[in-house]
Amino acid sequence: MTEEDLVLIVTADLVSQVRGRAFGADQLSQRLHGGVGWVPANLAITAFGELEEPNIFGAIGDLRLQPDVSATIRLPPTGDHPGIRVMLADTVNLDLSPWSCCPRNMLRRTLDALKSEFGLTLHATFEHEFTLLDHDGSAMTRGGPSFSLAAMMYFEPFGSKLYAALAEADFEPDTWLAEFGPNQFEITLAPCDGLVAADRALLLRELVRDLAKRSGWRASFSPLVAPQAIGNGVHVHFSLRDENGSPVLYDAAGPSQLSVLGGSFAAGILEHSRAVCALTAPSVISYLRMRPHTWSAGHAVLGLRNREAMLRICPTVGASNIEQQFNLEFRAADATANPWLVMTAIVLAGLDGLRAGLHTPTVVTEDFNDWTEAERSKIEIAQIPTSLGESLLALVADHTFTDWLGKDFVDTYVAIKQRELASLYGATDETTCKKYVGFY
Repeated sequence: MTEEDLVLIVTADLVSQVRGRAFGADQLSQRLHGGVGWVPANLAITAFGELEEPNIFGAIGDLRLQPDVSATIRLPPTGDHPGIRVMLADTVNLDLSPWSCCPRNMLRRTLDALKSEFGLTLHATFEHEFTLLDHDGSAMTRGGPSFSLAAMMYFEPFGSKLYAALAEADFEPDTWLAEFGPNQFEITLAPCDGLVAADRALLLRELVRDLAKRSGWRASFSPLVAPQAIGNGVHVHFSLRDENGSPVLYDAAGPSQLSVLGGSFAAGILEHSRAVCALTAPSVISYLRMRPHTWSAGHAVLGLRNREAMLRICPTVGASNIEQQFNLEFRAADATANPWLVMTAIVLAGLDGLRAGLHTPTVVTEDFNDWTEAERSKIEIAQIPTSLGESLLALVADHTFTDWLGKDFVDTYVAIKQRELASLYGATDETTCKKYVGFY
């Protein structure tokens, strides 16, 4: 074999774990049509590696993982070990038609609806935060102060190697940053097509984990690595474009320069915010991170440059090219969520806002955390769910989501998440954090 010995064909499941099968690189050409075998019940694996039993699939059925050569990374060789190619796949039936529960196709189908109904496409990127730990998952001595050059240089050449790996994969790396928490970092990519952005989000995590392991460390994307730690979020920046590729969120005369169409899309996200959280903040630990005064997302509100809001209007720079810069940021997500499902939830909710012609929400410019309930109710500020159980109830009750996702998907999703809840019943916050660090 040549530069790689193995090719891994993988998918990401309902708990955002990347799973799949490998074969020799010399078999790739024959595997491009038909891929590798897969099993429906694999969708019922929980966040902690257990198979939810009983599940609706049981031992019945066969599927295929159909590779997409455009969604590929190469994990570089080390010493005597050759490189490994990792390729994302769609989960399909034996006749190669889309499987109804495939998370990647769920996003594709949602984006297709946005385009067919309104002539719009989504342009997006994910901000990723993670923490570097010792190889056994324990905290290391702090590498330097928050946002400092010292913190970045302490871990060099990790940052420069990661940036180079992302550039080699054509992921268009944007910025690399030492974040506020000890040994916490943020990496961003340039915006691109919605499906591609979600693909890149999944593969970026694997590049980070691989590079950290090769460097003698462990990278954790867990929402919290310890109860009092600074949280690791996933922030999704997005804009909408018309059939000519022109951005449509900006209107100089609109409230905070948000267009009518953009206002309806934002209103849909807030209208369905509690169900959205079931897919974007889908773990017990998600709700330890998302609390007021933590710069996360304590309330379902549209804010202007407000990092406590679930959805915010981001700043633009200068007086020219504003419509190209103008975007919204969704902040109630983390890496326990599958990026395909995060994007599905955002677009599905926004699509419903467009269909209903919802009015632009009140844009909040102040710190609303200490407002009374009466003050919040005047401008429809709602609290997001405070627990995973609460968000699951909201998902099941939201027919826009259940009808679109389908009964098999929803039943399986709720079952494995309830198992996750049960497995941590009565656990301390410290135990809960350690549990997730072990898997994320």
